[in-house]
Amino acid sequence: DEQFESPSKPKFPILLPHRLRVTTEASCRPVKYTTQMIADGVEDEEKWLAAGIAGLQQNAFYMHRALDTNNLRDALKFSAQMLSELRTSKLSPHKYYELYMRAFDELRKLEIFFKEETRRGCSIVELYELVQHAGNILPRLYLLCTVGSVYIRSKEAPAKDVLKDLVEMCRGIQHPVRGLFLRSYLSQISRDKLPDIGSEYEGDADTVVDAVEFVLQNFTEMNKLWVRMQHQGPAREKQRREKERNELRDLVGKNLHVLSQVEGIDLDMYRDTVLPRVLEQIVNCKDEIAQFYLMDCIIQVFPDEYHLQTLEVLLGACPQLQPSVDIKTVLSRLMERLSNYAASSSEVLPEFLQVEAFSRLNNAIGKVIEAQPDMPIFGAVTLYSSLLTFTLHVHPDRLDYADQVLGSCFKKLQSVGKVEDNKATKQIVALLSAPLEKYNDIVTALKLSNYPCVMEYLDTETSKIMATVIIQSIMKNSTRISSADKVEALFELMKGLMKDSEGTAEEVDEDDFKEEQNSVARLIQMLINDDPEEMFKIMCVVRKQIMTGGPKRLPYTIPPFVFSSLKLVRQLQGQDENPFGDEATTPKTIFQLLNQTIEVLLTIPAPELALRLYLQCAEAANDTDLEPVAYDFFTQAYILYEEEISDSKAQVTALHLIIGTLQRMHVFGVENRDTLTHKATGVMSLYSEI
Repeated sequence: DEQFESPSKPKFPILLPHRLRVTTEASCRPVKYTTQMIADGVEDEEKWLAAGIAGLQQNAFYMHRALDTNNLRDALKFSAQMLSELRTSKLSPHKYYELYMRAFDELRKLEIFFKEETRRGCSIVELYELVQHAGNILPRLYLLCTVGSVYIRSKEAPAKDVLKDLVEMCRGIQHPVRGLFLRSYLSQISRDKLPDIGSEYEGDADTVVDAVEFVLQNFTEMNKLWVRMQHQGPAREKQRREKERNELRDLVGKNLHVLSQVEGIDLDMYRDTVLPRVLEQIVNCKDEIAQFYLMDCIIQVFPDEYHLQTLEVLLGACPQLQPSVDIKTVLSRLMERLSNYAASSSEVLPEFLQVEAFSRLNNAIGKVIEAQPDMPIFGAVTLYSSLLTFTLHVHPDRLDYADQVLGSCFKKLQSVGKVEDNKATKQIVALLSAPLEKYNDIVTALKLSNYPCVMEYLDTETSKIMATVIIQSIMKNSTRISSADKVEALFELMKGLMKDSEGTAEEVDEDDFKEEQNSVARLIQMLINDDPEEMFKIMCVVRKQIMTGGPKRLPYTIPPFVFSSLKLVRQLQGQDENPFGDEATTPKTIFQLLNQTIEVLLTIPAPELALRLYLQCAEAANDTDLEPVAYDFFTQAYILYEEEISDSKAQVTALHLIIGTLQRMHVFGVENRDTLTHKATGVMSLYSEI
């Protein structure tokens, strides 16, 4: 049987005589096809639904026949019996919805008949009283709402009085599912009849305040019914009930959508009336599912500018929610909407400054994280990632704000220690990628002091991925990193690619490793400064970093270092005076540095690569007229050829390289050229004898 509360004495007595309201649902006698036809109490849901549809269709048939003959009494009788099928408690919300929609379609036809009856002279007041003779409260209220729709349209009574009476009368149904669908029907038939600004139902006695009050009252009652569902049935069926509740949530949220469509709700009314009432209901219901869904509804359905101007109130409710509510998603969606709002027009940016949006969001996130000490690190990092994205969109010029967010995230990571959650790691990558995507410039990101601190918490593999993302950003945007200190900071971020982590001995995929080191090589060649002094400092930083990479990386990183250094040498070509000053380096010293660097390749060993690089340096020395330096590099090449290269094919290739390079040399005097030439011809004669 239906549970219901007797409504209070109506304030609309001419419409609703009190004597007509005492009938209970138990007195209804539905006709032929009812749910009781299922033999032996077998609760087969499909059969219950089929039986309900059959009963509904049969009574609908007789109702249509009565409508065709303009027999009002029979039409009301069979419509009430048809609606009695909605009394069932045997159907899940999904199946009940199927039954409800069939009844809804029939009620649309009945409403049209009521309109025609009023045109034929039937008093709408008498009709409003007549439908209350239905023996059961659920059919009675469906019929009352249907006639009420026609009553409001007739304008024979103020819309607010009819709406108020209907929303109060619906309290008679306290069964959660039946009550939700009944109130959903009330919302559906009344949404185009609210006394809104510009509406035909607006008048001296009917204002937008009445419309808002009606929708808020209906929303409050529906939420109470929805929350009550969690207490229906045994604890072992909790998961099933939660699933059913989620199926019904849109019935409740639809009220907020209706509110968002009311033209008369301006910012003042939203701030002073609508939002406080809705938040009060959300906080007081103390239900995890309802709180998450309804907070999300508020964010999604109301205008962005309203959220911005009521940010303090909205954020103030967040710490009051249940600890199990997924508050990170709620706040992330709010910040996403505000970010998009800021991006939509530069004219709205002053509003963000006026309401101190960043400070409010930052404080709110801090309070939420503090209030939920058990929040997974994934949730906390997600919040900071969303806040950083918001900050970069709204305040792109305030790097201090961005660094503050990174600093807060760093402190949270410190309290946790090692991050082992893959989802949290991905969020850290998203957090670190946000400045790169916004500014398209790693140099700007390097100004954020907390950026490398956060990056420290990435595991080895993810650190490599992040370093690759940074390199790709530099390549894509042709970013010039032109100072030694920035290069050093950059390589600090890149250390996942530059050297092995301590204690790691896992096998590395060779193809991935080659791609990573080729990325580093391309990066080294991107480091350019037109000032020779600063460029030399950059190359010193690069050499320091690559020399820590170990023997496996050096064959990839030394060549780009050598070629970048040779660019600097050629940049100095023809300069008589020392461009660096008294204590700075000269091209000759650069060659000495290169000689020492290439020599490291012999420890790997990589003699063939070293020989090629020695010959490249010899050509550069030739271009700068440094004969002793060029001769020294050739000498090193010959030594490698004779002592380190044993493979015959490699020896032939090396010899061709030596001879080809020697032919291009013009810096040597007669003596040095003869010595090098005789050495080459001597080697060739040995091959000819073989």
